[in-house]
Amino acid sequence: MGSEPPRSEEITFTRGPLRFRAIDSGPADGEAVVLLHGFPQRTSSWDEVAPRLHAAGFRTLVLDQRGYCATARPRGRRAYRLPELVGDVIALLDSADLPAAHVVGHDWGAAVAWGVAAAHPDRVRSLTAVSVPHPAAFLRAMIVSDQLLRSWYIGLFQLPWLPERLLTSRGNRPERALAGMGMTPEMIGRFRTEMVAAGAVPGGLGWYRAVPFASPKKATARVRVPTTFVWSDHDPALGRGGAERTAHYVDADYRFVEMSGVSHWIPEERPVELAREIIARAGS
Repeated sequence: MGSEPPRSEEITFTRGPLRFRAIDSGPADGEAVVLLHGFPQRTSSWDEVAPRLHAAGFRTLVLDQRGYCATARPRGRRAYRLPELVGDVIALLDSADLPAAHVVGHDWGAAVAWGVAAAHPDRVRSLTAVSVPHPAAFLRAMIVSDQLLRSWYIGLFQLPWLPERLLTSRGNRPERALAGMGMTPEMIGRFRTEMVAAGAVPGGLGWYRAVPFASPKKATARVRVPTTFVWSDHDPALGRGGAERTAHYVDADYRFVEMSGVSHWIPEERPVELAREIIARAGS
């Protein structure tokens, strides 16, 4: 007899008028790990990481986040402020009847994970942030390093309609831009299917357009849960300045992991190593 296929089911929950979906997989009695994707990706960005967590006995909940999920795309920039994104994660935990979980995020998902850990430390057993440093470290790096130059696209994304047109155009301009960021042809194909064809690009851009409404006090609050920060030295968007300053904003056990020769897309490029770091942090 063959082994049974791994447990995997789609769960839904509501927060106000929004209806979210998440993929609940792995051992039902395992410690829960919440996986938060970034831009311009969706839940599939964790496809190579989650099974390795399952093999180690962890249950994973991969959230299709606000603006991406077809039934959770509110209008207006203020709907994408960090407290709203953090609240979505807490609503997921409540819907799954989880008092706390290990929280992992990549790119914008890391920014949300930092926010959840800072605002709700009682709900976070451990934090693994991937690529994006602590927000206060990021802001400091904008002043004292080349981070401002690396973040030029954030200003572009504030413009109306033009970013949508650039990212969804039929020519090869989006492909060239994403390839320049390190995406493989397979990843770019998923972007075309999961972001462009699914209509998720405007919602994803909403996260950037909410940046001017951020509360500096909430965005830069210190973190007091056990934390691992994973950064890669070939990331064109996020430099060493913020990575090396992140330790100053964590008042708990902290580990910095630098991956050499890896671009921004750590979950796809180094899933084995990333899963190992998540497991090490969650099990410590």
